[in-house]
Amino acid sequence: MESGWVPPNTRVDALEAAIRAVCEPHFDRPLKEISLGQVLMRLFQTSRRFNVEIQPQLVLLQKTLLNVEGLGRELDPDLDLWSTAKPFLERWMNEQLGWRALVRQLKAEAPRYAQLLPELPRLVHQRLQERPNREPDPVLLALLREQRRTNRLLSAGLWSALGFLLGVMVARLVVQLHGGGY
Repeated sequence: MESGWVPPNTRVDALEAAIRAVCEPHFDRPLKEISLGQVLMRLFQTSRRFNVEIQPQLVLLQKTLLNVEGLGRELDPDLDLWSTAKPFLERWMNEQLGWRALVRQLKAEAPRYAQLLPELPRLVHQRLQERPNREPDPVLLALLREQRRTNRLLSAGLWSALGFLLGVMVARLVVQLHGGGY
């Protein structure tokens, strides 16, 4: 929703329920009982049903997950992928979206906020005085396009990191299974 991939008139609760219906049956199941390709295909179908923009990086994620799934099935078909990935994903999410990320973002934005804060009352007053039925500001539209582009890049990074983490987990599993040597 925040990335702008979902149309604004979409019911968030319906989209969330549809995504849960696809993903939740696979939680706490071993890898041999999960087809990540099928899960992603159903997610893409759900996305299409809700008119969500499918990003090219998601197709690359699907390819990566299929490779990881195939390798994982060969190495340990009883592997519970979700519980194995959970600590890595939690740590990564905390670094990207948790308190550390918030503090890092505030430090980076502090000079901008310090400059903007004295101007805030005047800007609010100006905004309240404007007429609501005017043409969209081209600068605002350009900022919106740039924000959407940034969101797509961040999402691509997120999916890439997820694929990388899954690869690292599989590699660690290989090392453990072979006693540290190949």
